[in-house]
Amino acid sequence: MGIIRKAAAGVTVGTAAALGYLHLATSIITPIPLSDALYSSSSYKKYNPHQNAATNDICVKTIPLSRIRPELLQKEGDLALELCRGVWHGWGYAIQRQYLHRKWYGPETSSQLWTRDQLAASTYDVGTVVTDHFEVVDRTPSEILVRAGDSPREQGGRPADGLFAIGAVVDHDAQVARLTLKSCLFPSHCKVESDKGPMPMPVEILHQWYSRILLVSAASRLTR
Repeated sequence: MGIIRKAAAGVTVGTAAALGYLHLATSIITPIPLSDALYSSSSYKKYNPHQNAATNDICVKTIPLSRIRPELLQKEGDLALELCRGVWHGWGYAIQRQYLHRKWYGPETSSQLWTRDQLAASTYDVGTVVTDHFEVVDRTPSEILVRAGDSPREQGGRPADGLFAIGAVVDHDAQVARLTLKSCLFPSHCKVESDKGPMPMPVEILHQWYSRILLVSAASRLTR
């Protein structure tokens, strides 16, 4: 029993340390400001036609430019693309990727991105599908917009729908790169008469921690 207690204590301390690191390494902005370009985008209007309330937030991480791999700063768009690769290729997404592979991989979905090598090399053009759950629907040099919530094979309205925006902007004045993962989740299949998003608070908090994990995992791909 003493060994079990010591092991449990070690796990508790390790978990607390990991959560502490994630908290210090990232910040959460919630809700997404109404001035954000996401709300005026054609994708938001298309996929949330009923203007239903959303569970939404932005996870932010800032990295000094001196730590960024120099080749990612040579051409506009390379930093955001590499961050997108890191989100799906990194350890943060590993468990969900493996779960979706077991559940949905087959002849109908074999042309999608499933392996870590595929996820690390894709250019994430519009129409790219990740593990039968995410589809790139728009992109700019600084942000790649992904539809989420259900299989891209279901193109209509969904009880669970949403957009993820994976972004990277270089601030030369401050000499930092600002990395963001925006989440905007909503039902799209019908009008919902509620001013609250679909996630209850405990689930929303867990979602925010998952966003932190994905962003920290992805950011490690950008640094020297």
